[in-house]
Amino acid sequence: MNEVLVGEVIKPHGIRGELKIFPLTDNPSRFKKLAKVTLEQKGVIRTFNILKVQVHQDEVYLTLEGIETREEAEKLRGFAVKIDRADVPPLEKGWYYFELEGMQVFDGEVCLGVLTQVLQTGANDVYLVKGECGEICVPALKTVVKKVDVPGRRMDVTLPPGLLEDKPQ
Repeated sequence: MNEVLVGEVIKPHGIRGELKIFPLTDNPSRFKKLAKVTLEQKGVIRTFNILKVQVHQDEVYLTLEGIETREEAEKLRGFAVKIDRADVPPLEKGWYYFELEGMQVFDGEVCLGVLTQVLQTGANDVYLVKGECGEICVPALKTVVKKVDVPGRRMDVTLPPGLLEDKPQ
């Protein structure tokens, strides 16, 4: 996966092909540093150069090369907005969810499987790990997650007592 989901096209804005985007980032101003985006929906993938970005509060408006009318913009309603992983700015601390997905998860020397999804539950995130024992929900707590090695694609955890014992074999 070379691309990262950063938003969704909500609707056209105005009559000159501008798009209103729902950003999936805590900092919508990041769109201002992008040169291009990929729009994707149901197997249709189109890449566009960005001509103009406007950010108003939590809303993002994009003007894309080749989209010049409201009708052309309307055809892009509901498309996912993605960027190349290389265009994602590094975090000062921590990691992005997409960096965790695909990581090997270990409890001591035992490989529990691969982290396939980060679930946001409200209280704390939960890492869904799929392996030989089936699916395991690992709470994303400092008492459980001991080490995350993003470049090495490895996470070390200490599972709470009983978490694996309750799994059907």
